[in-house]
This record gives sequence, C-alpha cells and structure tokens, in this order.
Amino acid sequence: MGYRTYVDLIRPLLTDQEVVATGMRQELDRVELALNRAWAGETVSLVSSGDAGIYGMAGLVLEVCRARGIPLGPESEGLHITFIPGVPAFAAAGSLLGAPLMHDFAAISLSDLLTPWDIIEKRLRLAAEADFVINLYNPKSKKRDWQIGRAREILLENRQGSTPVGIVSRATREQQEVTITDLNRMLDYPMDMQTVVIVGNSRSFFLGPYMVTPRGYSDKYDLEESEDC
Repeated sequence: MGYRTYVDLIRPLLTDQEVVATGMRQELDRVELALNRAWAGETVSLVSSGDAGIYGMAGLVLEVCRARGIPLGPESEGLHITFIPGVPAFAAAGSLLGAPLMHDFAAISLSDLLTPWDIIEKRLRLAAEADFVINLYNPKSKKRDWQIGRAREILLENRQGSTPVGIVSRATREQQEVTITDLNRMLDYPMDMQTVVIVGNSRSFFLGPYMVTPRGYSDKYDLEESEDC
C-alpha cells in the first residue's frame, strides 16, 4: 500500500503481491486500511519515500495504533511492526552536492498543512541563529509559493547572502536536477514538492562543483590549503 508515485517507484520489485495505491492526502485512510488488514492476519507493506520515519508513514501508523488502542509486539499478542530504514531525501541530495551535511544540521518542512506557519518561522529563525546547516523540505507547490521567499528572508537575518545553497530535485530519480547557488540567488531556480534545499552554515563553501561544510578537521590538524588547488 502506498501513494501512487511511491508505489510506481518499486513496481520492478513486485511479483504477485496485491497492490493498493491511492492519491495524495489520503494518508490516514491508507494507514487505517493497512492496520485493519494486518489485524485480520495479512502481511502488509506500507510504502513511504525516503525513510518511513522521516516525514514518512511510520509515525502516523503508531499514532493510529495509540488512538485505537491496538496492542503492539509479540508479548502482547498484538501487531508486529517492522520499520525498514531507507535513504532520506536530504541524504540523497547531500551525496549529489558533495559534503554539505558534515556538521550539525536541521531539517524543516515549509508545508503548513500540518504545522502552523508561526511555528515553522520560529524553527527557521532559531536554526539560523544556531548556525545549523538547514535542509528545507517541501519548499514550494502550486498553491504554496510564498513560503520559500519568507524562509529566505528569515535566513538572511543571520546568514550572508553569499552563503552556499544546494537545490536538488528528484534526487537519484528520473529527471534529477542539481543546482549550486547562494542565498541571494536561490529563488531564481525552480523548486517543487520533490525538491530539497540545503542552506549551508557560516563555514560552508564551494569547492569546484561540490558544496562542503567543514567538520573542524582543518582547525584540529592544521591542514594548509594547497596553492595547486
């Protein structure tokens, strides 16, 4: 079971399984159906993109179990749920950009469908003040086009306009796009709900086609920059 787009990504792996694919914003219906069928004795796989526990379906499954009083684990003779780790979008995007996530970072979704915008703004501001590298999920959609501009304004309160920014859409999928730019110019490039925007911290830099956030090795081991580079 899963959102149609995600089910389509794994169709080459499917054999004789029954497939239940539904549209966007039907997450609760999918979870309810999956739990009902699992409770009836079937083996059910609920598919997310990236990692199910990072902006995925794992949390909703457990929330519904709590709300419905569904016992979990073999000791309670309840449902047994296994969470399979995946590759989160910021990790896939980071691998395409080089090494932007080598130091502390935060992930913030700009979608205000489930989180009030004032809370999102507070998280952006505090993450920027703390000098985290910031991964922005869900930066823009057809109906939500102003949030990414406001996020940039907030980040510029604590970051230089020259701060490195990596923009990755559909990481490791078809029609993948990778762009390196800076905070001043980041709005010049297309973004959608399948885009991750990685904003560097005060020490991030570009090295050729790569974006790098130093961990601190240069300071500890006194690495000198080669004149040949």
